[in-house]
Amino acid sequence: MIFFFALIVDMYQYLLSFSQGHLSSLLEGTFPSLSRRALPHVNQLFSSLSLYLRGANVSVEATVHQFYDNIFPLVYTQLIKPVAEDGITGDSETSDCLRKIRHDVNPFGNHSTVMAQELAGALGAGRQLSLALDEGRVVMNATEHATLSKDCVKSLLKMVYCPHCRGLTLIKPCGGYCTNVMRGCLASVSELDQPWRRYVGLLEQLIFAMAGHHNLELAMLGVGGHVYEALLYAQIHGPIINAMVVKVCGLSTAEPPGIEPTSPEVTTSTITSSPPLPSVAPSEHLPEQWQEKLAHLKRDFLLHLHRYKSFFAALPEILCEGETLGVGSSCWSGDGVVKR
Repeated sequence: MIFFFALIVDMYQYLLSFSQGHLSSLLEGTFPSLSRRALPHVNQLFSSLSLYLRGANVSVEATVHQFYDNIFPLVYTQLIKPVAEDGITGDSETSDCLRKIRHDVNPFGNHSTVMAQELAGALGAGRQLSLALDEGRVVMNATEHATLSKDCVKSLLKMVYCPHCRGLTLIKPCGGYCTNVMRGCLASVSELDQPWRRYVGLLEQLIFAMAGHHNLELAMLGVGGHVYEALLYAQIHGPIINAMVVKVCGLSTAEPPGIEPTSPEVTTSTITSSPPLPSVAPSEHLPEQWQEKLAHLKRDFLLHLHRYKSFFAALPEILCEGETLGVGSSCWSGDGVVKR
């Protein structure tokens, strides 16, 4: 079961990594003047999302809005009102002002809010699953270090080694006898049966919901589209945004001396509607086999969970299966050799 835990968590981390690479490539291909300076903020965005998935005290919505706060100065100076290379820097008072007024100016329309809400909802389920899997792993690991009582040790010695004292080295314990001994040894562990069943039931519900709808996958793969549309919105509404920024932050409307105005990568005077999202190389799309693999993994995990729903109740029988028991016509009953 721990194997499935690791696989699912690794798949989620893969989705994060793929989405991060997709966004970086998209920015480089469509907004090259912005991409290099935005890269640290892209990395920070996905680093925080990864921490959230692993259970850290991180707010997805706050993380997304911080990302847009941080890139607004870059969007303003590179796309809305391009300035000289030594113009507004990330450490300047103007950049601080731009970050602080981003919510009021709303340069990205509702794209930042929609992206934050979608990620918060989708990643929330993934986070709950990761936390639940970790809790289950702790429970399973704890059983490996359970101590045996003196009575249990005595019963085990009687079951396994007493036949040897009589020279019956090939005789194995009887099935019923082994089961009774193991039930006595695992009496405390069997108390975990009902909590374990409830835990597995909750996991089944959570994974079933996630298996039916690829919310997490779709949300992660949609990050690039949301950011692209947000940047395009800022360019289209550039004159309005610039007027508000000049009024609040007190910027000069004049171009830097000796610098010819740079045409924005998408001119605001000729665009009346959003162009389609630029296509990316086929290798940058999430391969269908990865989506199928994730769905298949969830289905397998559901079956695996159902099979082990009665794990703690059936543990004595599980331990008494296989090579522990003899395969001949006779077995050790604890008092002597009997017919099976």
